[in-house]
Formats: sequence, structure tokens, C-alpha cells
Amino acid sequence: MQYCSTRGGVRGWDFREVLFSGYAPDGGMFIPESLPLLSPDTLRSWKGLSYTKVVVEVASLFITPQLIPRDHLEVLVGEALSGFSVPEVVRIARLKGGLSVLELFHGDTLAFKDLAMTCTVRFLNYFLQKENRRATVLVGTSGDTGGSAIQSAKGLPGLDMVVVYPRGRITPVQEKHMISCLKDNVHVFAADGSSDDIDQPLRRLFADQELVKSHGLMSLNSVNWSRVMIQLAHFVYAYLELSGVKQDDVGAALPELEVVVPTGGAGNIAAGLIVKQMGLPLKLVAMVNSNDIVHRMVTSGDFSMAANVTQTLAPAIDIQDPYNMERVFWLLLGRDGAKVKTMMEEFQRSRRHLLPENHRRLLSQVLSTGTVTDEGILETMKSCWEENQYVLCPHTAVAVWHHYHCPHSAQLNRCYIATASPAKFQAAVEKAALTFDPPEAVLALEKLPTRYQELERSQNWCEDWEDRLRETIQSVSVARKNGMTYYT
Repeated sequence: MQYCSTRGGVRGWDFREVLFSGYAPDGGMFIPESLPLLSPDTLRSWKGLSYTKVVVEVASLFITPQLIPRDHLEVLVGEALSGFSVPEVVRIARLKGGLSVLELFHGDTLAFKDLAMTCTVRFLNYFLQKENRRATVLVGTSGDTGGSAIQSAKGLPGLDMVVVYPRGRITPVQEKHMISCLKDNVHVFAADGSSDDIDQPLRRLFADQELVKSHGLMSLNSVNWSRVMIQLAHFVYAYLELSGVKQDDVGAALPELEVVVPTGGAGNIAAGLIVKQMGLPLKLVAMVNSNDIVHRMVTSGDFSMAANVTQTLAPAIDIQDPYNMERVFWLLLGRDGAKVKTMMEEFQRSRRHLLPENHRRLLSQVLSTGTVTDEGILETMKSCWEENQYVLCPHTAVAVWHHYHCPHSAQLNRCYIATASPAKFQAAVEKAALTFDPPEAVLALEKLPTRYQELERSQNWCEDWEDRLRETIQSVSVARKNGMTYYT
């Protein structure tokens, strides 16, 4: 199992090398050079496996035993997923009218990102301890990734965390999960801009190969292949539980499952399309809020960013740059790195690209989309409560809107991905005239002390933010080498 860049400039890397990277040196994203296939017999044999065991099976397809032996992999994944609030790690809510909701939010920060993040950090720590070295993680977040990365890595001796979030554009709970961590290895910045703004200086820092190599700089966004790899297991587990596949139906055609995903950076959609190419019989639907670039791209070929990110009731998907679509383009365009490079460099330079009609058709054949307004989010939250006494978070409501407006036949089972707990989005819950009692851990956040730095919006803000973050990365690294602690 070897990995290459979506832009064609890098080939032959192994999982460990990819794990410790952000973007590839040529600016692309890492992806397996070839995908393993999931045969019908393999899928039937996995029927009845726990979520944790599904993760092990999926991860073992992409991590060679020479890097992490199978027994070590089982221990790492088991430990990573042992602290979730439900024993089964994830849970399926089977509601009225065929509404099945896969709850992926039972980790420390009440978001789906805890699943892949805890596993990825365990993999990192495994190699760091083996090699007696350190790494610096640089993370930009639209709300959930930062808190999940911090909670997964806080206090670990081999990792320093530098996290940047968009001030005023996330919920108080999301913010508190980040700024209340006072561990020596955590450094948090509140930026006066959107998550797409934050991506600009981060891309420039990751493009500086001297900085990356000298300070062990890496990413834990879904830029990191390991995050996407674990997310493949969401789709496999959902399929095994909800598609109707049976162990003893040897030789029968596998049933199909439609999976509806609230979409921002498109990490889950990329994971779904990858596992679909591996042989999992899926229909995929990406639902977006008013930041509708993915919807426009699929329906009209308009791959262009709006002038500004629209703030909505679903802030974690308030994203105009769905960066994981680069992996999707690579898969659909015959794994042609040169084509992907040309397309993505034009998009990054001009913030727009018009997909040729044949490319748009390829995309629309594997992905359906829809867009939901704030009014639609509130309407869906209310409808789901009235029918089921079940409270959706606003992001999950973006997906479940599809249930109420796009009826499906009884022959096709559906799964809706629940990416976060409503406890993180009390303002949206209240706006829908609903109530949801937050867990004690959320209430306790209010009383915790905080620590963070601000990145102000100057005339040359991108360069200024880049300089501030570069200085922090360098200072943290130097301090650790000298056995000292650097406080931001």
C-alpha cells in the first residue's frame, strides 16, 4: 500500500510518511495509488462486527503490518475508541417513516471528528514513541476539528498543537472545547475571519518544506489521509447495519444503501466515494447549507467561491472551499494528477473554475446534492421533534431535510449522518423553539479558565497571520529542544 499526491508530483510514500504530512509537497493531497477491493463475500463476513472491529478491518487495508502489526493496530484502535459515552461507540436512532440516523457524536467534543481524530492521534503517538521524536500539529478549524484535535492530543509528550479558529463564527461550546485547555502543548489562536481565510496562511506554511521538515510540521484536518481513512468505516458500518445485507445470501446481489451527509469540507463525501469505488454499494447525497459551492458544482459545474462565507445556523459547514473535493476529482478524472493540478491551481488562484460538462456529468453520476436555508434547518428540527421527540443538531438537520422533501421507495434503505450533538448548538435549538438539556460536561465548560491569542484583521492580514503562526511554531520547537515550555 503506497500513496501518491492528487497533483502527480509525489508517489511511493507509505502510511507513516503520509500520516506525518499535511498537504503533499506539490500542494496536492495524499491518496492511495490503488484502492483495495471489498468483495461481496468480505462484506457479508463483516456483518455483525462492532464499529471498533470495522475500523480495525478498514484500517488494516491501508496500513501494512510492517508499519503497525495487526495486534498493535487492534490495541491502538481499541484504546482510542474506549472513552466514548456509549458502549457501542456510535449508535443508530431508528425513527418513524424509515428515518435512520447514525449518531457519530458520542466522543469528548460531541462531534463525529472525535472518531477519526482519536485513532489518528494514537497512530501518531505510536510512531513518535518508537522513534523518540516530536511533531507540531497545525490545525485550522471551522468549529469541531480544533476541539477534537486538542482533546485527543492534550498532554501527550510527543505532540505540540497550534490551532486557529474563526472568532465569532462558532458556538460557545465549540470555542470552550479549545480555549479552556491549558496544557503546555496546546496553543490556540482566535482569528478575525472565516475558516476559508484561515486556510490561506496555513497552506503557505505547509508549502514551506524547510519549515515542515525542521519542525515536524503536520496537519490533523481531513487533509490528513488518516482522518479520511477512519471515516471510511462510518459508511461500511452503516451499510452492514442498515442495507439489509445478510451473511448467508452467498451469490445474491448486494443491496444498495443511500447515505445522506451534511457537507462542508467534503471529507465525509470523499470517504464515501472512495469506499464506493472499493465496492460498497452506496448512493451518496451531499446536503449543504447556504454555502452551496458543492451543490452548484454538481448541478451546473460552477466550482466558484462566493465573495463571502455566509454565517448560518450550521457553522461547522460554513465553508466555501470544500478542499477534499480534490481527492474526488482525482478519482473521477482517471487519477490524472496533471489535470487535477491544473484545475486546483486555477481554483486557488482565481477562486473559481468551470467544470467541463463531461466532468460535471461524471460527478453527478456518483453524487446527488441539495441545499438548505436556515428556515429549512429550523423546519426540519421542528418536524423531527414533533414526529419522534428527537432533537437534531442543525448540521444533521441539513441532511435530514432530505428525508422530508425527497421521499424514497421502500426498496431503498437510507442512512442520515448525524455529525454533532444538539448540545453544542443551543442557540439553534432554542430558535427552533425546542429544548435540550446539555450533559454535565458541557455545563462544566462555563466555569473553566481560558487561554488564547488573537489574530487581528489588518490590511495585510494573510501575511501577518502567517508570520505570527510561523513564529509560534518555531518558538515551540526551540523551547522543546531546550527542555523548556513556550506559552502563547
